[in-house]
Amino acid sequence: MTRANVRTPVKLHRNVTLIRTSEPILAEELLARKTLARLVLARLSETVLLVKPDEADAAVDELRKMGHTPRIAR
Repeated sequence: MTRANVRTPVKLHRNVTLIRTSEPILAEELLARKTLARLVLARLSETVLLVKPDEADAAVDELRKMGHTPRIAR
């Protein structure tokens, strides 16, 4: 079978909340905070965290409590 005939499953996700950090160590620090870690569904890469559905506001509030000033892209 040639590569052109192989089907790769692809998913398109709409309206998801991601936390993207500039450095992997910052993502580690965020995940070390239990209250924020509970809001994270998965770590997609070294610098990208996927927030649970409907938890975007809580994640922003927690980031602010930690002293961060998240830039929100819509």
